[in-house]
Amino acid sequence: MKAVILAGGQGTRLAEETETRPKPMVDIGGRPILWHIMKHYARHGVTEFVIALGYRADDVKRFFVDYLSLEGDLTVELGDRAVRRHAPEGDNWTVHLVDTGLTTQTGGRVGRLRRWLGDEPFLLTYGDGVSDVDLGRLLEQHRASGKLATVTAVRPPSRFGGLSFQPDGSVRFTEKPQIGEGWINGGFMVLEPGVFDYISGDADSLEVDVLEEISTRGQLGAFKHEGFWQPMDTLRDVRYLRGLWDAQMAPWVTWQ
Repeated sequence: MKAVILAGGQGTRLAEETETRPKPMVDIGGRPILWHIMKHYARHGVTEFVIALGYRADDVKRFFVDYLSLEGDLTVELGDRAVRRHAPEGDNWTVHLVDTGLTTQTGGRVGRLRRWLGDEPFLLTYGDGVSDVDLGRLLEQHRASGKLATVTAVRPPSRFGGLSFQPDGSVRFTEKPQIGEGWINGGFMVLEPGVFDYISGDADSLEVDVLEEISTRGQLGAFKHEGFWQPMDTLRDVRYLRGLWDAQMAPWVTWQ
């Protein structure tokens, strides 16, 4: 299956990071968060990606061109003006980079990808959130349900640190606890090609105009994920994800 990643937004709440690059290119451990998302999909056997671009689309294209050219060791023959690449065992990915417009909304971006996706079901997520969700189980549930779409339901992390009271009277501080109540759409969806019938143009929101309408018809399913999920909406989120990576405690790193 192909995986669609929505990577066209500007990320205005991360202005300090996104003035010079799109939000999916904000780095965690020296790699864009987009790369981390793709590595998780590849861990589950999904290696063909359709990336919906918009804001600073050239930055994303340049990353993948450079990734292909510069990954691994190089031998440069200055006299012959030749470069020989000694590529390590790398990522066997096919990446379609599609400019879906600067101001196009999420549903409109998906609609513009129709010719790239054909008449097959596809996976979809946002280019600014990581998780250790089991994509195999997600897909199994979707297929068994017969629904038009299945979203991954997650419990949002708290905006504030949490306190856990211990039997001895001490308190343990938790930086990013899950709030333990309520469920939200965490991305990592499976969509049938029938969803295109609910997209009328660039101004359509995937969430408001497509998923809400599908849900009123009883055609939206949810896969409950109790594990790790973290969006990257604020500088605090960026620092949190970088801290987990630096401490080698990143739960979304399922490929090692």
